[in-house]
Amino acid sequence: MRDETVVDVDVAVVGGGITGLAAANRLREIDPALSVAVLEAGERPGGVLGTIRRDGYLVETSADSFITNVPGGVDLCRRLGLEDRLIQTDERHRRSFVVRAGRLEPIPDGLIIMAPSKIGPMVRTRILSVSGKLRLAMERFLPRGDGSDESLASFARRRFGREAYERLIQPLVGGMYTGDPERLSVKATMPRFLEMEQREGSLIKAMRAAGAKGGQNAGGSGARYGLFVGLEAGMSELVEALVARLPAGALRTNSPARGLRRDGDGWRLDAGDETIAARAVVLATSAKATAGLMRDVDPEAAKSLGGIASTSSVIVSLGFRREQIAHPLDGFGFVVPYAEDRAILSGSFSSVKFAGRAPEGSVLIRVFMGGAKRPDLVDADDAELVRIASSELASLLGVRGGPELSIVSRWREVMPQYEVGHLERIAAIEERVGSLEGLELAGNWLRGVGVPMCIRGGEEAAGRAAGRIGTPSARSG
Repeated sequence: MRDETVVDVDVAVVGGGITGLAAANRLREIDPALSVAVLEAGERPGGVLGTIRRDGYLVETSADSFITNVPGGVDLCRRLGLEDRLIQTDERHRRSFVVRAGRLEPIPDGLIIMAPSKIGPMVRTRILSVSGKLRLAMERFLPRGDGSDESLASFARRRFGREAYERLIQPLVGGMYTGDPERLSVKATMPRFLEMEQREGSLIKAMRAAGAKGGQNAGGSGARYGLFVGLEAGMSELVEALVARLPAGALRTNSPARGLRRDGDGWRLDAGDETIAARAVVLATSAKATAGLMRDVDPEAAKSLGGIASTSSVIVSLGFRREQIAHPLDGFGFVVPYAEDRAILSGSFSSVKFAGRAPEGSVLIRVFMGGAKRPDLVDADDAELVRIASSELASLLGVRGGPELSIVSRWREVMPQYEVGHLERIAAIEERVGSLEGLELAGNWLRGVGVPMCIRGGEEAAGRAAGRIGTPSARSG
C-alpha cells in the first residue's frame, strides 16, 4: 500500500482549459502569495484551444478568434502583454455566404444573426423567395411575445417566418452552437433579440433604430467580423502566456481529478498519485465532469448538471494551392442550412480572414462537421473525413484535386447546449453550490460559450474564491 502524498494549497483549480487558466492567473493577480494547483486531465493545457504549425500553415484546432465587445479577452491579453500581438480580420472581405441550391450566396449586408438593419439588401438577396421576403417584412407589424423563454427556432419562425428561419437563421445559429435551434433557448443564447422584441415590438425596428444611432456594426454580414481579433501566432499564444505566469509546479497535466470531498473547513481532491488539500476549489470543467465530481458533495446539483447536453464536432483543416480553387474566396466563409442536406455545417476561409495562416500562393480552409445534425461523423476515420470535406469543397467552391495539407481535430461533447429552461437550471445549481463554502463553478456550460465569456467566468470564480478564504497578504496583515 503506497503512502498518500498530500499537497496543501490555498486554491485548487480543476481544469486547465482557458477558463481554469484564467482563474489561476487571476488568483495570482489578486495576491501572488496565494498558492495554486491547476489539475488538467489531458497531456497539455488549453483545452480545445491550440495551434498547429506545419509546412508553412498555421492551423487553429478550434476557436481562431474572439469578440472584442465582451469584457474578458482583450483585457486579459493587455494584462499578459499580448496587446500588440492581436490582429484584425481583413477588412476587404468582411462578409460571409450561405449555401442556396448548391451555390454560395452572400448573406445580406446588415443582417446580424437574425435581425436585419437594412431593407435594400434583404429585398435584393437571392436566398429568399418573394413570399419569404414579404413574410420577413411583416415582422414590423407583428405583436410582441410575452417575453417567456422559447426555442430559438420557435422565436425566429414567429418573428420572420419559416423560410427565413430555414435559409438564413438556422445555419447562422447552428454554426455558432453546433446545436439544434429547435431545442436551444432564445433567452440563454440570444437574449439581445428577446429584449429587442420587448422594447421595440420588432427586431427590424430595433436594429434600424440602433443603426441610426450608430449602435450597430458598420458593414459586413452574418457574424460581426469587425469585432473579432486573433493572435498573430495563433490562440496558443494566449495559453502559453497564461501558463508562463504560473509558478513552477502549479500546473499538473495528466492529473484527472477523480474525487472531491469536504475536509474540515476545506476540500480534498484525489488527482493521480496525489491528494490535493485546498482551502477553496474552482471547478472549471465540463458540465459532465463537474457532475461527476459533485456526485458525493451534492447529488441533486450533480443530477441537474448531468442534464446539460453537449454536442461533438470535427474540424477538418485543408490546405490547397490557390489555383486549385475556382471560387474568388471574397469573404470569410459560408454556412450550410440543414435544408441543403449536406454533410458539413460550415466552412471558414482562414487565410482570407487572417494574415499568416497559409504559405504564399496557398489557401487554408477549415470545414466544420458533426454537431447535433451528424453526431456520427466524430467517429469516422481521418481519411473519410478528409474525403467528405474535400468532396463538399469541390462541389461548393470548385476545388480541383486533393489538399496539400490535412489536419483533423475531433472534439467530443465540448459544446454545451443551452436548451429551453437553461437559465433556471443554472440558477438552481448555483443556489445549491452557493451554500458550499469555498467551492466555485466556472465553465462554458454556465452563461456563455465564447472565449471572453469563459475568461470572465474563470476570473469571477477566482475572485469569489479569494474573497471567501482571504488572501495570505490580508491574513498576515
